[in-house]
Amino acid sequence: MTTQQLIAEIKRKKSFLCIGLDVDISKIPSFLLNEEDPIFEFNKAIIDATHHLAVAYKPNTAFYEAYGLKGWKSLEKTIQYLNATYPEIYTIADAKRGDIGNTSSMYAKAFFEDLGFDSVTVAPYMGKDSIEPFLAFEDKHTILLALTSNQGAFDFQTQKINETEVYKTVLETSKSWKNSENLMYVVGATKAEYFKEIRKIVPNSFLLVPGVGAQGGNLKDVCHYGITKDIGLLINSSRGIIYASNDLDFAEAAAREANHLQTQMKEIIDGL
Repeated sequence: MTTQQLIAEIKRKKSFLCIGLDVDISKIPSFLLNEEDPIFEFNKAIIDATHHLAVAYKPNTAFYEAYGLKGWKSLEKTIQYLNATYPEIYTIADAKRGDIGNTSSMYAKAFFEDLGFDSVTVAPYMGKDSIEPFLAFEDKHTILLALTSNQGAFDFQTQKINETEVYKTVLETSKSWKNSENLMYVVGATKAEYFKEIRKIVPNSFLLVPGVGAQGGNLKDVCHYGITKDIGLLINSSRGIIYASNDLDFAEAAAREANHLQTQMKEIIDGL
């Protein structure tokens, strides 16, 4: 999916909501455990109930890898279902990969070619040659970890080297990489006050923003500092939506929570 196609979908739905499909089998409704593939059936129900409210879905691959081959098969079935049934939806493999060039090429093939995701999250620590293999794929996006929402982000990301914070160096340096127009960035919602500085460096790039909802991030604060004329944000909510209920009404409850966020987003878009 191209950036322009994503922008068009955001404008059509008046939403920039991304739903994280981080499925912990111990938290899903117990009656689903009787299904042949409980994880896929859970995802399918959530997707069918919320697809009109969201522009993106983001499975965190760790929640599938934890269940071995069965979990990976559930992930494969989920992305195949999304691509076949809701091709207008943007898909993100939250895998946080990043390794030397030939290894990164294999990671990129796995997520872009085999699974068919539109984008994948990557870690920047190993530098240019670990990221450019992802960027080489046409109409695919590489989402670089820039300033994350966890407390440990302060261990390295905000530390200064030669008077410049590490996350700013990551942002600035990444702009020089080949096919950098295919970059997006992860910026945590719990650090809304940093968005103003980030937009000085990457004024038009899309930012994937986790941390709204269960982690305490505030949607209005993020938008105040981070929104662009093309919106430029994908606001992710995972637990707050998918685990709104663990009863028979779990999908309907997820839709209600998604609708609550989408309604706020519509107001923000209409006010631009």
